[in-house]
Amino acid sequence: MYWRLLIPCFSFLVFSSGLYAAETENPISSPSDSKIGWWWYEVKPPEETDPEKEEKKLPSLSDYSFERLWNMHPDQFQGVLTSIHKKAVMTLKEEDVRDYLVIQDIARRKAHAYTNVNTMVVQKYPKLSLERDFPTALPGRNAKVKQQMIEVRTKIEQSTRDFALIYFYSPSCHFCAEQNKILQLFQAKHPWNVKPINITQNPKLAEKLQVHAVPYLLLLSRKSKETMPIAAGVISLAELEKRLHRGIRLLNKETNAESYSMYEFQRGGGFDATAPLNISNRPNN
Repeated sequence: MYWRLLIPCFSFLVFSSGLYAAETENPISSPSDSKIGWWWYEVKPPEETDPEKEEKKLPSLSDYSFERLWNMHPDQFQGVLTSIHKKAVMTLKEEDVRDYLVIQDIARRKAHAYTNVNTMVVQKYPKLSLERDFPTALPGRNAKVKQQMIEVRTKIEQSTRDFALIYFYSPSCHFCAEQNKILQLFQAKHPWNVKPINITQNPKLAEKLQVHAVPYLLLLSRKSKETMPIAAGVISLAELEKRLHRGIRLLNKETNAESYSMYEFQRGGGFDATAPLNISNRPNN
């Protein structure tokens, strides 16, 4: 039984002798030396830099072949380009400035090559093109605008009974006077119910609906009693119609935040963020 008690004592003696040996091999010269280093938040003095050595550290265009630069990873290429640019700015030597212009020209050529490949791929895989949804030809643009106007007008006219527009104004507001004219044009074009509310006579209602500035337009769904702000400030007739179209579709649950600006005729196309995209390795699929 006594040998079990001797084992811890023997281990402690071995450990103590090891510590003593370590201290004799690496003696501490002074107590202050033990407080040197990051543990004691000692700030290392900055090393003096030699401008000539710094210039030698910067890369030179002669260190790289054209093929190596052309096939280099973009992040690495950007680092080389930046270093050569810094060297040219620092030295102002003709050869260093020339090196920077040469590597900049390589970057331009690589960007142009990528643009060419991108153009070819988009043409080869029409599903990746937005020409159908956003035509560049003038007749196509005119047709797109006409289709947007038809959809906006139809949606507003179909929502006459289910929605109303609440208009907060102030008699002393000069901006409200201009918005009044626009609302008169809107009502002449669309048989909508526009309810004007004087904010000075109904401050509690304005506070409840968080109206802090006039003119203020609020879309109201008569079925769900949900509201959607349309504008805080003067907006044009075209912009008013566009925002009403979007607000009506949102309150009707016909769209969501991810496809808020999308028109219905664009559903399933390139502007439909929620549409699935199936692209194979074969073109025209």
